Amino acid sequence: QLQLAESGGGLVQSGGSLRLSCAASGFSLNVYDIAWFRQAPGKEREGVACLSSSDGSTSYTDSVKGRFTASRDNAENMAYLQMNSLKPEDTAVYYCAAEGPFGHACGFFTTGHPVPAAPFRKWGQGTQVTVSS
Repeated sequence: QLQLAESGGGLVQSGGSLRLSCAASGFSLNVYDIAWFRQAPGKEREGVACLSSSDGSTSYTDSVKGRFTASRDNAENMAYLQMNSLKPEDTAVYYCAAEGPFGHACGFFTTGHPVPAAPFRKWGQGTQVTVSS
């Protein structure tokens, strides 16, 4: 069974850090585009970062550039989102998602438009991140 599972969420004060993990089972992450999305109450799901499988590049939405770092460990079949200098507006449920194999969905992160969730067909269950002011 192909699954993604996030972990590492929690409650943190403004300015703090968290590291989210995404574990894949049943498939190899190294040939998939891996994205992190988040959804706050009453808001649309927002693309946060994307790790391209085709060229190894990483893309970020403007609001997290310089604060968040996405990475992957192919040997461990894991992806990560290091979140520093957290703000209350970062509060959301965070999801990892995958598209592929040999996908190109990370290209949506470079258009300047909202990233659609539909191209990413594998999703984790989400992990809550709450940043207090």
